[in-house]
Amino acid sequence: MPQIIWHGHACFEITDDLTIVTDPHDGKSIGIETPMVKGDIILVSHDHYDHNSVRTVEKKDSVVVRDAGKKNVKGVEIEGIESFHDEVKGAKRGKNIIFKFKVDDITFCHLGDLGHIPDEEILDKIGEVDILFIPVGGVYTLDADSAWETANLIKSRIIVPMHYKIQGLSLPISDVDPFLAKNKFKVIHVGNQIDIEKEDLPSEREIWVFSL
Repeated sequence: MPQIIWHGHACFEITDDLTIVTDPHDGKSIGIETPMVKGDIILVSHDHYDHNSVRTVEKKDSVVVRDAGKKNVKGVEIEGIESFHDEVKGAKRGKNIIFKFKVDDITFCHLGDLGHIPDEEILDKIGEVDILFIPVGGVYTLDADSAWETANLIKSRIIVPMHYKIQGLSLPISDVDPFLAKNKFKVIHVGNQIDIEKEDLPSEREIWVFSL
């Protein structure tokens, strides 16, 4: 049964037989707690300091994935999908990798620091998703409006907002409230971690809000 734990910002830990860590930060550089996890697989969407602190979460046999394409890593099917960190094809902030992967028959999609509404080609590659991690804080990524437009294009069963202002975070981005204010689905405050099985996925879309 996969367990999802939030370490703040865009850093999540998805653990079943293996531990996958997304976009690790070191904590102190952005004003929040350091992630206390070691990843078997570490996914890095782009090379900015608040997303690429591999040394914080790596161990001896960690495998780091940073690029586009399909690969099997330690038995996990992972697809990196090229996108951009801004709305001008990377001219401001460069490229971003969206990661899609499957754990215990649940399909996860982590949008990294996506800065634009995905086009049809990207949406085709993303395909069907059960749990979507989506940035909502604006400034460097999608804001509340464009995050909702993106979420409605991807149509996941569960939407998990990320990359928004929380207590201590030193980045000048919005909190989660503008995103939630536009919501028409059930909102569940799940705390810091939750266990989920495929058969427990909701039939109606839900928003899961994590906290530290």
